[in-house]
Amino acid sequence: MSLDNRQKQYIKKNLRKIPLVEIAEDIGVSEENILDYLKKKWPREKYERFLKGRFEAESESDEAGGSFNFWNFLSENRLVLGFLALLVLLSYANSFFNGFVSDDVGGFLNNPSLGHISNVFAGSAHFSVSAFFQYVAFHIGGLHPFTFRTINILSHLGCVVVIYLLLTLAMNKRVATIAASIFAVHPILTESVSWISGGLYSLYAFFFLLSLLFYLFSENDKKYFRYSVLFYVIAIFSSEKALVLFLVFALYEIAFGSLKYNWKKILPFFSISIFLLIIYALKIGYRVSAVETQSYQAGGGIYNPLIQIPVTIGSYLKLIFWPAKLTLYQTEMSFSQAQYLILLFITLIYLGAIFWSWRKNKNVFFWLCFFVITLLPTLTPLKISWIVAERYVYLGTLGIIIVVAILFDKFLKLNENAKMVGYFALVVIVATLSARTIIRNQDWKSEDTLWIATAQVAPSGQQIHNNLGDVYARQGDMQRAADEFKKAIEINPNYADAYHNLGNTYQQMNQLDLAIENYQKALSINPNLWQSYQNLAAIYFNQGQFDLAEENIKKAAEINPNDENLKQNVQVIEAKLQGQ
Repeated sequence: MSLDNRQKQYIKKNLRKIPLVEIAEDIGVSEENILDYLKKKWPREKYERFLKGRFEAESESDEAGGSFNFWNFLSENRLVLGFLALLVLLSYANSFFNGFVSDDVGGFLNNPSLGHISNVFAGSAHFSVSAFFQYVAFHIGGLHPFTFRTINILSHLGCVVVIYLLLTLAMNKRVATIAASIFAVHPILTESVSWISGGLYSLYAFFFLLSLLFYLFSENDKKYFRYSVLFYVIAIFSSEKALVLFLVFALYEIAFGSLKYNWKKILPFFSISIFLLIIYALKIGYRVSAVETQSYQAGGGIYNPLIQIPVTIGSYLKLIFWPAKLTLYQTEMSFSQAQYLILLFITLIYLGAIFWSWRKNKNVFFWLCFFVITLLPTLTPLKISWIVAERYVYLGTLGIIIVVAILFDKFLKLNENAKMVGYFALVVIVATLSARTIIRNQDWKSEDTLWIATAQVAPSGQQIHNNLGDVYARQGDMQRAADEFKKAIEINPNYADAYHNLGNTYQQMNQLDLAIENYQKALSINPNLWQSYQNLAAIYFNQGQFDLAEENIKKAAEINPNDENLKQNVQVIEAKLQGQ
């Protein structure tokens, strides 16, 4: 006898609350009918545990599964967890002593407030978990990148451990081991681990996965629900990207529970997200202005979703399955019509897989949807983020990896030959991905290695050429530096920083007329670029044009009134004028 939807929902709601015999009587079926349904729905190990009476024991005692004993779990799985920790450490060992690069320079190396507790409360939500960990790291190891990067690696390791635990409970140990192993070493994740500034993505992912884990625990013991809410709040204060993740809890109820009966459990996550989303939404104007001022991307405006979504999903899937062209800035987002149609086809296939899995495999359905949900914060049509950035997909990659692990698990169950081939393939995949991660870590070694590697993969990025110009300037090759700054300006004629840097280069080459011209062009685009005023003042001062020097240094001081060097320079120039 097949069960109707009402009977199935009743079973889901009450299975852990009342004995099976009472459920059978309430819905008018035999216990055998319910057992047949559960056998088809559940993984074999879960079904066998149920038959042994473990679920009944868990519902009657706080010392059983409802009150999960983490230390027992560690003891029972110490070999697997040790193996996973070894994978993480081997894959990222060569990144520990990398330097500060890109945003790290301004955010850490040249950040005077880094060691102040006030920096922790300077975020857009008035508190930043990532800034708190940075504060702690600073007071442990000082201004050394090792301590800050260690936080990233530990948060990544934490994600790997929670993934293994979550999947062991939700599915089986083999799926858990496969997924956690691949996630531990996948090179697309290096941007959120090796790059200090990208660490907030692995940090918020860790706290969200903890929240999801305790949400699952709360099915057997309601006391865990408060921990789920707590870790969800911490995830949001680690990064605003976590705001949309309340949808994951709703997705879980749709796939495995009952949204109709359990919608009240989703309400706290929804309420927290909506409240904070309003606060963040009020700051979108500031974010748009900042992007335009800093010239991260040429131009402003709106993305076309019909282009943005297929390009985003197709590009991420390509990087996950073939992580060859990894780069800090994925600038090569111009595609021919044929290439776009391929990306669109991949996206449609992906959406089709979601609809297919809804009826065939709820685990696959959940994790395919999980991938899309985690990308929603960066799929905004507003040009306030990159179309594709590897750090954006740190958490979403997990969804794809788990689906791959589920498919591997099914393949390994076919026969002994399949098991032998499958395990060999897994060893090769994990080893290859780990090697690619180790190679990718070398790109983050210094500013020079980062921008040279980035330019090889993303030659059309204006910021990349600007930073590459800095590399050649530090190496003393001024002509090559000037050429790179000119390339940046060709790509984006409104790139104020590139004009300023070109002015610096001409100043060092003693081509002062060209230096003045480029500083003035930079200021016409960005009047708040006080460094250009400062450098103009220096040129005029050395030329004996003290009135022009005074005019420019005062403008610089007005823009940056807290700079003591500017104040001293104003006094020096004024004294020179008075002595004439």
